[in-house]
Amino acid sequence: MLEITDLVHSYGSHRVLDGVSIRAAEGELVCVVGPSGCGKSTLLRSVAGLIRPTGGRVLIGGQPVDRIPDNLAVVFQDYSRSLYPWMTAANNVALPLRRRGLDRRRRREAAMAALDQVGLADAAAKYPWEMSGGMQQRVSIARALAYRPSLLLMDEPFGSVDAQTREDLEDLVLRVCAHHGMTTLLITHDIDESVYVGDRVIVLTRSPARVAADLPVDLGESRDQIATRQLDAFVRLRAEVGRLVRGGSPTSTVLEKQ
Repeated sequence: MLEITDLVHSYGSHRVLDGVSIRAAEGELVCVVGPSGCGKSTLLRSVAGLIRPTGGRVLIGGQPVDRIPDNLAVVFQDYSRSLYPWMTAANNVALPLRRRGLDRRRRREAAMAALDQVGLADAAAKYPWEMSGGMQQRVSIARALAYRPSLLLMDEPFGSVDAQTREDLEDLVLRVCAHHGMTTLLITHDIDESVYVGDRVIVLTRSPARVAADLPVDLGESRDQIATRQLDAFVRLRAEVGRLVRGGSPTSTVLEKQ
């Protein structure tokens, strides 16, 4: 579904991405972690067609990304700037569906179904300023779900909410992505989160970013915030990812166990 090959990007003389290659199969949830400032968001914006990379290529469903694709959705970290404050939750969710050519009734039905999936059916008439941060981010996720993209991009989607809400949103993403079989690329700085939600964890080096490791996550499909994090496999992989983010080399023992 997603193929990133030898991606390079520079801002002037400063190279940020240095030959990054990542693949994601259909229905796979791939997490990307790395040191702060290593180029994770630049990578996501290149995939989304928001910036044109200096070199390399991005394919979505076999088609090159040379503009903003119609078959993807993005959930950003700053929910307060991604929702229109003068629109209700339902209207925020329904707005992008105009690009799908749906009439008003079908847009409304799709928006209500998506809000119901994220537990906000009763908040459809609320405005963003009437909702908590966690609720606003649920609206952002519902908007992405209603659009039914082939690829969902998430840029630090839980970085601006409290710890409990973060865990609730992690479980929500796992549930809805599995339900829709949606291919997802999730950018995060949280090591525990990357291991908990990912099917694979891609670790980037310091800038200019390269792929330090591509680690499969063998924790099963059903995950629990308490029980999963206590598993030996979780603890080992979390330690490995943490060491790699800090510049260490891959440990063969850990990789063999994964």
